[in-house]
Amino acid sequence: MVSLNLSTYTSQVEIEALKPEDIRNIVLVGHGSSGKTSMLEAILHTAGVTNRLGKISDGTCVLDFTEEEKERQHSMQTACCTVMHNGKQINFIDTPGAPDFCGQSVPALLAGDTAIIVISAAAGIEVNTRKMMERARDYGISVMIAVNKIDADGVNLEEVVEHIQESFGSQCTPVNLPTNNGKGVIRVIDGSGTPDFSDVAEARTAVVDAVVACDDDLMEKYLGGEVCEEEVRKFMPIAVAKGELTPIVFTCALDETGLDEFMDAIVNYAPSPITGKHRTLVNGEEETEIDPTGDDFVGQVFKVTSDEKTHIKYSYIRVFSGTIKSDTHMCTLREPKGMRPGAILRLMGGDHEELPEGNAGDIIALAKLDLKVGESVFVKTPGEITAPKLPAPMFAVAIEPKKPGDEDKVAAGFRRFAEEDPCFSVERNSVTHETVIHGISDVHVRTMFARLAKIYKVEVDTHPPTIAYRETITGSVNDIDYTHKKQSGGSGQYGKVVINMKANERGAGYEFVDKIFGGSIDQAYRSSVDKGVRAQMIEGVIAGYPVVDVIVELIDGKTHPVDSKDIAFQIAGKGAFREAFMKCKPILLEPIVLIEVTAPVDTLGDLQGDLASRRGQPIGQDMLPGQMAILKGKVPLSEVSDYHSRLSSITGGQGSYMLEYSHYEQVPSNVQQRVIEESKKDHTHAG
Repeated sequence: MVSLNLSTYTSQVEIEALKPEDIRNIVLVGHGSSGKTSMLEAILHTAGVTNRLGKISDGTCVLDFTEEEKERQHSMQTACCTVMHNGKQINFIDTPGAPDFCGQSVPALLAGDTAIIVISAAAGIEVNTRKMMERARDYGISVMIAVNKIDADGVNLEEVVEHIQESFGSQCTPVNLPTNNGKGVIRVIDGSGTPDFSDVAEARTAVVDAVVACDDDLMEKYLGGEVCEEEVRKFMPIAVAKGELTPIVFTCALDETGLDEFMDAIVNYAPSPITGKHRTLVNGEEETEIDPTGDDFVGQVFKVTSDEKTHIKYSYIRVFSGTIKSDTHMCTLREPKGMRPGAILRLMGGDHEELPEGNAGDIIALAKLDLKVGESVFVKTPGEITAPKLPAPMFAVAIEPKKPGDEDKVAAGFRRFAEEDPCFSVERNSVTHETVIHGISDVHVRTMFARLAKIYKVEVDTHPPTIAYRETITGSVNDIDYTHKKQSGGSGQYGKVVINMKANERGAGYEFVDKIFGGSIDQAYRSSVDKGVRAQMIEGVIAGYPVVDVIVELIDGKTHPVDSKDIAFQIAGKGAFREAFMKCKPILLEPIVLIEVTAPVDTLGDLQGDLASRRGQPIGQDMLPGQMAILKGKVPLSEVSDYHSRLSSITGGQGSYMLEYSHYEQVPSNVQQRVIEESKKDHTHAG
């Protein structure tokens, strides 16, 4: 049993709060099984925070602390830990490596000043390695690379470095080198010895060349003679922050090789909250750069979770400026009246300790607050901090409880999961009357079902959801005259409207244009026509799907002094819209998704053929190490409901895929007719 000694951390910290320049916020990202969690477990052990090395295989990890993670033996959510090294506080965030759980890993970038891409020396650059590198760079935080498992059999570390440089750029440069067949490492700047590949002097020159590129004066001095070691050290964090240098370090977490050098590299080369990416608060048109040395408290939520046993909700927050205490009155744009945080916590895996306050640059947690992932918290300056773009959850499943009466438990469970994972959502479709959950992949969604059964003791039945088609038009029509008249059974109803209709640009939505001059229709009833049109657009016309991208012009009409009323002109608006719509060459639109398939190279031919059979189009492919490849394409969402089983069959279970929304596109005429006929059958059965 691994015991966690929080006092070991506390005893290393002065009572006086650390300054932001003494903090490093590190997000470990990369593909699954690259060794991120094992690396942090080894760091906790060498720092004396744990009494022995926590291992994934025996369920003793501090960071993979949930029952699900212990059972599945891989990370499924982000987890935090903090250690001291050479007088600096390092906040680590461990993230899941599977692309299925990017709703956890991508928001973790919000808290980091540096993303360390962990690469398995044996597996090389894998799918999520590339994705997380792209996301970290797009978000603008600094990047370092850790090549782990350097003692694996048959590994050619020189080829690994070459592949890193080919994939991510020549600025990726080793700052230490492995020696003794991966049993040790040599520092490039001040080390000596015989590395397993390259040459220390040659590697040092590569580092210096990258560093001097970040400063014109330093470059001029370098060209004029020799730059001293102290100057190189001084400018290395600046070069890393500017992206001129991406340090590569070598480790083997399981036998704790290279960890001291790894920690030195973080302390010496990774930017602090002062020198790293400065965030900006956006409030409408107003933008305010956050000063990490300022007094105004600003933070951002990067994770929300609930304790499995107590069900207490915790919000993880990166503090960007100012100080937060238990009685601080803080706000969000969603809750401008504000809230008080109560206890300020530092989390270490599933455990926590209470802090007197949270300071600029640090990572804290608050309990029992209604906060959301990505939401900004502030005291004086309102606004939101931009977050990295998250992939849209396109894998959808319609669900219903297995047992009557479990509806509330199912709803509560999925609401909680959606709060914790911004790439998971649940909605009640008002058009199809289905409850549909959306996730990143089949694995992602099935994981949520397992959590629901474990935590809430309920299960659901599933079926493919009705595809969210849309109706629109390709033509135009003028002078559609429609009169609604009812003069029997109570008070009368009368409304006459004349409209024009034409197609709007794709994605531009609906426009209602009042072109009546004079008083042929009272002003109050013109909005009634608009209301009726909008109601009909929700109901659809040709197949019962919402209508999009049309322009309706109200050009004339007539009122009755007694019988005209709001409902009459709503009904007239609906009728005129239906009639005009059918005369404007109506079509169906279907959602098109980007699909990215990772599979063995020798299955690409079959996968491309299968994609073509689904009306898909390949748009490219990338080769990966280990005879794997990525096939990219576009395909109608309606064609991939059974893709998981087909991919498994073609690849022998070795393939995986991701979907991301792309756009809506016209449905082919033969498919459109089938969809319309099926829709009519459904409405007949429903009636």
